[in-house]
Amino acid sequence: MAERLEPRLYPYHGGDLPEAQAQIAAIPTAFPHRWRWWWMTIAAAAATVMLLIAIGATFSEGIGLWGNNAPNYWGMAIMNYVWWIGIGNAGTMISALLLLLGRGWRNSLNRMAETMTVFAVACAGLFPIIHLGRPGFVMYVFPYPNTQDLWPQFRSPLFMDVTAVFSYLLVSVIFWYVGLLPDLAAMRDRAPTRRWQVFYGLLALGWRNSARHWDTWWNVYKGCAILAVPLVISVHSGVGLLFAMGPQAGWHTTLFPPFFVIGALYSGFAVVAMLATTLRHAFGLHALVTERHLDILGKVLLATALMTGYGYVMEAFTQWWSGDPFERNTLMDRFVGEYAWLWWTTIVCNLVLIQLLWFKPFRVRPVLLFAMGVVGTVGMWFERYMLLITTTYRPFISAEDGPYVATAWEWMILGGTIGLFLFGYLLFVRLLPMISGFEAKETIAEMARKRGETVGAAGPHSPASGRTMP
Repeated sequence: MAERLEPRLYPYHGGDLPEAQAQIAAIPTAFPHRWRWWWMTIAAAAATVMLLIAIGATFSEGIGLWGNNAPNYWGMAIMNYVWWIGIGNAGTMISALLLLLGRGWRNSLNRMAETMTVFAVACAGLFPIIHLGRPGFVMYVFPYPNTQDLWPQFRSPLFMDVTAVFSYLLVSVIFWYVGLLPDLAAMRDRAPTRRWQVFYGLLALGWRNSARHWDTWWNVYKGCAILAVPLVISVHSGVGLLFAMGPQAGWHTTLFPPFFVIGALYSGFAVVAMLATTLRHAFGLHALVTERHLDILGKVLLATALMTGYGYVMEAFTQWWSGDPFERNTLMDRFVGEYAWLWWTTIVCNLVLIQLLWFKPFRVRPVLLFAMGVVGTVGMWFERYMLLITTTYRPFISAEDGPYVATAWEWMILGGTIGLFLFGYLLFVRLLPMISGFEAKETIAEMARKRGETVGAAGPHSPASGRTMP
């Protein structure tokens, strides 16, 4: 049985620079055989099976199984779609934007965040297909030439959704995979058995660590980052624009596109905080995911929460200042109406409890930061629920009022997509390096230089004595 990987292997504790990459590579190839990991994988797989059952029932019987009704034509399918897309946004922002800005602290977190993006967007992409009711027709929303001259309605929100999600998923996967190539080659060279060598060798695409390979890799990697940053903004602002273009009270505002982008980053950073603290504890990555990284994550989470709170204030002010009776009624209904508990839960999670991040212990202590991540993730889901339901269940004609109650099938689909996300992420942790080894070594070397040490092949050394620093 493999021994637990202790942080003493890292340079901060007396090791040398190559050992950082060696420990990262050892996690998949010498995975700790602890029962809790396999039970987590089995639970995630069971939730994925539950998702397949719920989708099969929906395709068999139709979306009448859901709680959607007049006037609540949109239900959990759309709110979960928006929620998952939001979670996926922060991964690309952490990796791509911070890469272009030259922020070295991203190096210990970018791989975790990029993988989160891939699986979150994949989960989001399921919902427009499910919501069609007739998934066999999904091909008709793509603008491709066909013999029947059937073209999609380019003004349709469904076409805009599919285009945005597909483009974002494609760029995210390419960006994620290109970033993996040097580490896949390192794992190929360090693999203890022939099967691992073949597995990582095929994935590494012939990487030989030459100057030409590095030059080509950097140009492609940076190019993908340049493409990904505007996609972060365009995808979720496009989702917000779909709401804003409608005449419904509570949605018809120019605030929604930037409001949705900020809220998406907030929910995404919340999930990154949960993933980083969990993996840091599970695999002893304390020397790479340091308190400084947790502190920065907490500060960014607080900053995006404050911007999201500003959006709540301005949204309420705009509704009241407009003088429109329908807008004012929607606002008051959120305060004291049938679904007021949704609005107040959103405010408590996203605006009140998150203020604890002003205090440093809530940023640097993993358990407390994990709890803040849970608060942010849950709060943003309630916000999506609140925005959709409080706007649609009271239309312009009061005789058409109708409550919305989600059915067990909808809850199964939500729980199933969470299981699908965790199942995919656990497979990633099991098979691929969760931290970018070559970028982590750059971070270690930079921090050693800041401490006044010289960095050679064996690691950080004292310029005075030449001995390895403890």
